Amino acid sequence: MTDTLQAIARALSTDVQTLGTISHNVANMNTPGYRGVRAVPEFSQQALLRTSLDQTDGSVMQTARKLDLALQGPGFFVVEREGEPLLVRSGAFRVDAQGQLVTANGDIVRGPNAPIGTDLDPLRVDADGALWNGTQSLGQLELITVADAGALRPAGGGAYRYEGEQGEWSGQVIQGALEAANIDAAGETIRLMETTRHAESVQRAISIYDKAMDTGINRLGDN
Repeated sequence: MTDTLQAIARALSTDVQTLGTISHNVANMNTPGYRGVRAVPEFSQQALLRTSLDQTDGSVMQTARKLDLALQGPGFFVVEREGEPLLVRSGAFRVDAQGQLVTANGDIVRGPNAPIGTDLDPLRVDADGALWNGTQSLGQLELITVADAGALRPAGGGAYRYEGEQGEWSGQVIQGALEAANIDAAGETIRLMETTRHAESVQRAISIYDKAMDTGINRLGDN
């Protein structure tokens, strides 16, 4: 494969990956707490692009439901699934049959040392993540920030695996609300149009290159 064809193939591969992130974002525009995925250039032999999560806040939607918690500021709730710690942004929580605070997917919401349980009705959650039933402390939500959003890997059910460095939480918890997806519909539409046009131009370049090669081979055959 010539250097020209390799360059064209890399450009088309990049466009395909970018279109994949746009499609994923559009499909999750109405998912609470969803973090937009961005394709970031990766100058290595293994990959042209890597994906990274957009850490900007989504808008806050008031629900008046006490177990709905919205985060503002970069960071995540820490949950547990089959003993594995995971990170989630959506705070659409509920109480399971064991009286524990869990995600909509059933993952256990963690405090610094243990799952959060006991009597959660009525529940008050402070801005720093402290939980109360009247004057009785029910523990503290475990909240962290991540140093490298590019190291987050989807684990299903809106959760992420993360093995990088952690930072101290400095944001705000809002009770009775959910964070909307941080997706800008207009921005995604523009990205879709730009990427599609670029992919089409790359496809035309491939066609022109193929015709040129075919012509050159035929001329060689005539000699």
